[in-house]
Amino acid sequence: MKKTSIIIVGFALILGAALFFWDDILNFYSILSLRLPKIEKGVSDFLINEIEKQIITPPPLRAQKEEQDAFLTKAGVIQLTNAERIKNGLPPLQENSKLDSSAQLKLDDMFKNQYFEHSSPSGQGVSDLAREVDYEFLVIGENLALGNFKNDATLVQDWMESPGHRANILNPQYKEIGITVGKGIFEGHTTWLAVQHFGTPLSVCPRPSDAIKTRIEVNEVQLEKFKQTITSLQNQIEKTRPKRGDFYLQLIEQYNSLVYQYNTLASENKKLIDSYNTKVQQFNSCVSALK
Repeated sequence: MKKTSIIIVGFALILGAALFFWDDILNFYSILSLRLPKIEKGVSDFLINEIEKQIITPPPLRAQKEEQDAFLTKAGVIQLTNAERIKNGLPPLQENSKLDSSAQLKLDDMFKNQYFEHSSPSGQGVSDLAREVDYEFLVIGENLALGNFKNDATLVQDWMESPGHRANILNPQYKEIGITVGKGIFEGHTTWLAVQHFGTPLSVCPRPSDAIKTRIEVNEVQLEKFKQTITSLQNQIEKTRPKRGDFYLQLIEQYNSLVYQYNTLASENKKLIDSYNTKVQQFNSCVSALK
């Protein structure tokens, strides 16, 4: 009977101690196991590595007939190009000053270096010219024409009768256009050159925010610092004896405060990551639709 009483008393003491420290035990293990989704590639890396930019350059067009009173205008070529698009149920292209500049660079280079190709003797193409004038694009195209076309209407009509040039003019992906025309000496003769640059700017697809990405990265650094501090404090708590008293309770309180801050920040960061990844997916879908 005595032995039974001792066992009962011992069990009661253990149970009492467990109940006494139960709050501390629960508090001590209150850290949440919150897994954060992996951040997708950064915007800059994504744009450089993932986007397959389209470059459309049909074979250059030479005039079939030389006119003595040939005369071309930039405004007329743009107007007639857009008239062909409207006639075929497409929206007109907006003139872009950067594309005007890239077209002018091309024209000047062809006269200077006496060639009539999409690629210059140095290997420079329309995409290189676009980068030179700081035009960010998803799709870019170039139409070239050489010869003494009678007027703007004759030039645009000849382009429209050439399948590759017609396809460029009527490409529904394009949003913007740049034009230049000019007269000079080519292969020993006075003649006209015309350059059309078409573009689908990068801005047509919603880009993920660099600001959100930066906030995510800053938060991750802070979360890692929290983890290190929490781990250090946890080790201190485990080594503390006795597991009671003001000092012990102070450590538990500090631990729980840090865990709360960690979990609050982790939850906020998860929402930011979800938002960022949604934007990346939207960007991918937009780019895919242009292929």
